[in-house]
Amino acid sequence: MASKYPVHVTLKTRSDLPRLRAIDPYNAICAAFDKGKERAGRLAKGHFRLVHFSVQNDHLHLVVEATDRLALSRGIQGLSIRIARGLNRLWGRKGKVFADRYHDSILRSAREVRNVLNYVLNNGRKHKRRIPKGQPDTFSSGHWFDGWKDYALDEWMGLGPVVSPKTWLLGKAWRRHGLLRLAETPGGP
Repeated sequence: MASKYPVHVTLKTRSDLPRLRAIDPYNAICAAFDKGKERAGRLAKGHFRLVHFSVQNDHLHLVVEATDRLALSRGIQGLSIRIARGLNRLWGRKGKVFADRYHDSILRSAREVRNVLNYVLNNGRKHKRRIPKGQPDTFSSGHWFDGWKDYALDEWMGLGPVVSPKTWLLGKAWRRHGLLRLAETPGGP
């Protein structure tokens, strides 16, 4: 994997845990994201960056940039540990939070990146979650996303738990296929 390609990552939680899509778990997850959103490798030369995310009841979707496989693996491992610690503290428990290893898919084209951005940022709509009309999904990084056709970036929200993209595909190339619409359901019109 080269640094010019962003990656879509899915992390699934164990089935016996409370749902993630509630304000307290979401806050714990965002705190973990904020601490682990950008990491430079200590031993290797790799770099990991969290650019977008979506929180669903039993899984997380992430769009990340990583310089190589090792940087991706260590970045996801670091995020997973931070998230597990925060959620376990919240739920007053110990033990494993994620069901298994993460699933990842390298994004190699502008169209693929646009489709994944729509899938991740509008995933709540796909799952028929209640989302305020005219707003991005509260449980996603949509409020920090500057690629909406029908929503202006929330400057007052600050930088948030994500970083700006550095790869050409994730930063600019996907836009030639059209900005995202809030009501654009993944897999739909």
